[in-house]
Amino acid sequence: MKRPTIDDIARRAGVSKGAVSFALNGRPGVSSQTRRRIQAIAAELGWQPNSLARALSDGRPDVLGLVVDRPARTLGLEPFFMQLISGIEATLSAASVGLLLQMTEDPDHEIAIYRKWWAQQRVAGVFVVDLRAEDTRIAVLEELKLPAVVIGGPEGTGRLPAVWSDDAGAIDVVMEHLAGLGHRRIARVAGQVELRHTRVRTEAMREAAARLGVAAVTVYADYSGESAERITLDLLRGPGRPTAIVYDNDVMAVAGAAAARELGISVPAELSVVAWDDSALCLLARPHLTAVSRDIAAFGAQAGRSLLDLVQGREVTDSRQAEPRLVDRGSTAPVAESVQ
Repeated sequence: MKRPTIDDIARRAGVSKGAVSFALNGRPGVSSQTRRRIQAIAAELGWQPNSLARALSDGRPDVLGLVVDRPARTLGLEPFFMQLISGIEATLSAASVGLLLQMTEDPDHEIAIYRKWWAQQRVAGVFVVDLRAEDTRIAVLEELKLPAVVIGGPEGTGRLPAVWSDDAGAIDVVMEHLAGLGHRRIARVAGQVELRHTRVRTEAMREAAARLGVAAVTVYADYSGESAERITLDLLRGPGRPTAIVYDNDVMAVAGAAAARELGISVPAELSVVAWDDSALCLLARPHLTAVSRDIAAFGAQAGRSLLDLVQGREVTDSRQAEPRLVDRGSTAPVAESVQ
């Protein structure tokens, strides 16, 4: 069924679109008799105002969009996205703006969603997450001129403003901490290889290992506990097993520590474990996990403020968030002589 438009009302009433707009928006320019006739026709046709168009004409966004291209099973378990969305929502709800969230597991489908939202005027702007090394979304959003803020970067964002934190600097801190404890064989269970922040961390780890004189290896996973468990078992059963493992999220770190216990390897006496993105999961593990910590809710809140400003025509530049810090807990310790 076709949604009735102002054109339909104008044709039925025998007046111009301008007259219909005046009548339906309570503006002067039409007689009271014509106004009542137009309103009656609109009611008969079931016409409803385009809330987004009205909001944009007022210089105020009504709905912003977020597409997450991750498997639903991993997203539901990962505290990062829940904290990020809570920060975004805190900013948007204070401005009476809604968030339209959609999930997909196909990058091409994600782009199709942006094109659909733009064509239907479903959202006034979008948040872009999980920036990829070769990210076709950036050029598409620039082509559509759909306001967008990238959560990630700062490289590879084109002309789109970004909200980002220093992944390379955080890796340096982690590597210096582990090397200072005497670890010389350090592994990292990373996220997807195509993600830009994954590659930034990998390169930073390679450079830090060379500078510190330690051996480092990176193995790629999908952020799920299952993949981390499998990879951890392979690392610990193989030759020259690592004495420390860094995980790219907290879910994988918890699973990795559990996998070590299955093999009878004690954390931290025989294996040090570091999680990325501190959360309640790190405190539920035994021992509590040493973790890279950053205020993810504040990260989301800043992204929300940036996109609201962008949609309302204000100038928006990149925003670098507070530096991640390492919270030293019970899962890291000096390397034992027996495993050196």
